[in-house]
Amino acid sequence: MDTLIITMDPSLRIVPSRGPKTASIKDTSNSFGLHDSLKHGPRSLSAEVTSTSTIKDRLENWDATQDNLKLTMQRDLFGLHMPLRLLMERKIVGYNPHMPVHRQSNIHLDILMGRDETLECADFMMPGEEMKQSMDIHADMERKLCM
Repeated sequence: MDTLIITMDPSLRIVPSRGPKTASIKDTSNSFGLHDSLKHGPRSLSAEVTSTSTIKDRLENWDATQDNLKLTMQRDLFGLHMPLRLLMERKIVGYNPHMPVHRQSNIHLDILMGRDETLECADFMMPGEEMKQSMDIHADMERKLCM
């Protein structure tokens, strides 16, 4: 019997993929109990000490994965021009030459991204540093323009 192996296109993911798997010293040790650098590369202590949960990684990549899925579905339904046009419109609307001291709101980008009907904490709860406005507009513009 022939077996059919179906591989999923990574652009059609609904949920973000799992992050890279880190190996501990037990997984990469040779017969003497030492880390085998030739076989597994240099040892990373930060990867061994810092352990992040997979759910945290998935939640951080949730919006990007959903956006990629929507763009891929548009490409499959309407052709390549649709996601290209949408990405071009997002780039044009995303350019925001406002003064850095004024609060910025980009309703056009929110509409193109599909976030116009959602309400997040950042929409109605401003952090304390945004409440106070800097009085030195020239210094803020120099900082923004890297002058």
